[in-house]
Amino acid sequence: MGELPFAGVELGGTKCVCTLAVSPERILRQETVPTATPEETLGAIAEILSEWARDGVAALGINSFGPVDLRTGSPTFGFITTTTKPGWSQVDVAGRLARAAATSVAFDTDVNGAALAEMRWGSGRGFHDFAYITVGTGVGVGLVANGRPMRGFAHSELGHIRPARLPGDTWPGSCSFHGDCVEGLASGTALKARLQGRAIDSVLENDPVWESVAYALAQLCHTLVCAACPMRIAIGGGVIERQPHLLARIQTMLIESLNGYLALPRTDYVVAPELGTQAGPMGSIALAMDAASAR
Repeated sequence: MGELPFAGVELGGTKCVCTLAVSPERILRQETVPTATPEETLGAIAEILSEWARDGVAALGINSFGPVDLRTGSPTFGFITTTTKPGWSQVDVAGRLARAAATSVAFDTDVNGAALAEMRWGSGRGFHDFAYITVGTGVGVGLVANGRPMRGFAHSELGHIRPARLPGDTWPGSCSFHGDCVEGLASGTALKARLQGRAIDSVLENDPVWESVAYALAQLCHTLVCAACPMRIAIGGGVIERQPHLLARIQTMLIESLNGYLALPRTDYVVAPELGTQAGPMGSIALAMDAASAR
């Protein structure tokens, strides 16, 4: 009998990706489920996992949008907690899906999973300290220090720091909690509000809006560098995938912002994730591998 594959679920705000794999080079199955109501979505995912479990899976990994409860021993461990996504607050994700897969489970945030995948197979290989930023509908950060995702009384929400503003930019931002936090200035949701009907993909590289987006993300990177000194920062997500010119601009602005106080450890410091759009799905597989190793 050969080695059992790992099962993973990346739970996103608009879609969920179920993966059965041994490694990024050996993805056996991958299925997408739209994110609708919890009953519809988790029911469909549970059916997929139950089918895969008939042939056996080594472990299950889940990386989810949040906020989520990551406190092992908590009665609501593995729950999505107080999310703004209608109907999804106080939903047990890990427990239900682990029962369907009939195996042990590891559960973390979507961005922490992506960071761990990049550290195992991508742009974070060989590092114990690494950060992964996703810029899509929102802005999330997976920050790994000394080989472990940062955690205290809850998981970090670095997309909601309030950055220094680009001089002359007075747009108030779109975050319903903080206005001009990084997510309120640089996310796809913020861009949609700021562009007032203009299609994001039609905005030219020299449009002033990208200066504001890059500046906000550079300030986020400044905070990460000063707080945790990651060896590299990878930035992915839909906004960056469609506007890759932002990466070089962000690194230049980061260096200018640090102003010689800290020297970056490499010239290719702010990079695209090597796993591309598979960073999130393979994050669930990386978590599953950790769950199997912990047994």
